[in-house]
Amino acid sequence: MFSGSPNWNSYCFRGKRKLRSARGSALLCGMLLAAAAAVFLASSTRAQQVDSAPAPVVVQPGAPGKPSRTLPPSTKGTLPPRSQADVEFMQGMIMHHSQAVEMTALITSHTENKDLRSLGARISSSQSDEIKFMQRWLAARGEPGSMEMAGMSDMDKSDHSSAPMAMALMPGMLTPEQMDALRKAKGTEFDRLFLIGMIQHHNGALIMVKDLFDNAGAGQDADLFDFATDADNTQRAEIKIMQTMLEKKPLEEKR
Repeated sequence: MFSGSPNWNSYCFRGKRKLRSARGSALLCGMLLAAAAAVFLASSTRAQQVDSAPAPVVVQPGAPGKPSRTLPPSTKGTLPPRSQADVEFMQGMIMHHSQAVEMTALITSHTENKDLRSLGARISSSQSDEIKFMQRWLAARGEPGSMEMAGMSDMDKSDHSSAPMAMALMPGMLTPEQMDALRKAKGTEFDRLFLIGMIQHHNGALIMVKDLFDNAGAGQDADLFDFATDADNTQRAEIKIMQTMLEKKPLEEKR
């Protein structure tokens, strides 16, 4: 019969295959449309939830014995207040630390004392990091990074005559004569001058911290308080180490 011919069977098979393919495509499109609708619905639901979510509550803790109070959502965080003494302390300590780093830089070429080299590396590393911290603290508050810059704000920046005056204000810093003698010394004489000079230097930093906290209203900033307290503890410990090294007889044996 005509229906049993090979060409007709092949045509029917191709027709069924196209029909199945069309049905599959329609099913796939339907699934994609359903998925897109679900995603859109979920996004709309989340947006509605965000829009309907209550505004964040900002609570300011009260002083001891006092109740807390709720602040408006528009409240923005601000840096804690600082006194001029805070700023001057940080500026002065940057200069103070810088001389200590300068002193430690001489150790490698001036002595073979392993204990002194180890101590110098520790002082240099810690005080270099602290200088960066103090510079960031000042920059965040729009303050000059040094006393020279602050002192020259109303004068010609090329006039550096204020630098020696600023250095003279820093307790414990070595005089130009002391620094010159340290640069010229070698071996055990360098060891002795370095230890004497750095003990003097550290004691000066302790005076600066004490002066800060003795100043009414100063040192209340949390970051500054933590830094000053840590610096005080660290330098007291290092003074004891250097005093022990200085008392050892003779220093020549440590070479």
